[in-house]
Amino acid sequence: MTHTLFIKELAHELGFDHCGIAAAVQLDDDARRLETWLNKGMHGNMQYMENHFDKRIDPRKLVDGAQSVITLLFNYFPQAQQRPDAPRISKYAYGQDYHEVIREKLKMLLLRMQEHIGPVQGRGFVDSAPVLERAWARRSGLGWIGKNGNLIHKQAGSFFFIATLITDIPLEYDGPVGDYCGSCTRCLDACPTEALVAPGVVDGSKCISYFTIELKEALIPDQMKGQFDNWMFGCDTCQDVCPWNRFAKAHQEAAFTPIPAILNFSTRDWEEMTEEAFKQTFRHSPLKRSKFAGIRRNLKFIGS
Repeated sequence: MTHTLFIKELAHELGFDHCGIAAAVQLDDDARRLETWLNKGMHGNMQYMENHFDKRIDPRKLVDGAQSVITLLFNYFPQAQQRPDAPRISKYAYGQDYHEVIREKLKMLLLRMQEHIGPVQGRGFVDSAPVLERAWARRSGLGWIGKNGNLIHKQAGSFFFIATLITDIPLEYDGPVGDYCGSCTRCLDACPTEALVAPGVVDGSKCISYFTIELKEALIPDQMKGQFDNWMFGCDTCQDVCPWNRFAKAHQEAAFTPIPAILNFSTRDWEEMTEEAFKQTFRHSPLKRSKFAGIRRNLKFIGS
């Protein structure tokens, strides 16, 4: 209990908004859901989702002797918004790349645990390894999986990054909370491409985020034309319409301060930007994942 309280207090000290802990066990129910999702081809061209299946469902295959999975939520909801006439960008990408920011915080968390508790072994992950982050967040009481497939926290909504720290020490474990979506279907009704095929099931191969970020082909399929609702990078529609996000509050992380170009660029500014300017302006931004060619492709597609 002492170690658990120390870890949760330290997590808040480091800027994490919420922390929950679950026992490191194999995720049998989630394994079946993932297998069905993959068999239906809902991962599109994201072949990496098929890799390391055994590690995705069992944290003990990622950390020897793993006993606890610590899940942390980090708020990214911005205070400022884009100009309404600009190509739309998902809010998580307004500032610095979250991988860089949160990875450093996870390293510090583990280091401080080792200093305070002793020879703790562990590995931290933030959206870059075969870890079912949302499943662990749900098991550790940080929320429920909404009909839009996102983790929803009852007091704070869903605009959070999820980070995971798997460790080899026993801790006090939290339990799951209930599902509070009720009969609401706003996200299902609002999805521009009908990617939400069932409550909690996202067909990734239909999702705007998939097409604008993950798809590496030179062209987006013609049948998707007119459905992107001006989203150039990612999509927040299913979160924007969620009633629980009325509780979202602006983050306090300086690294997530919006890049001025994201708030101020018009469509013409984006169209006239050179590759050199893109690399310079967005060198620390999630937008670099799509590369200049991907942004140009997306711009052309939503403008056609």
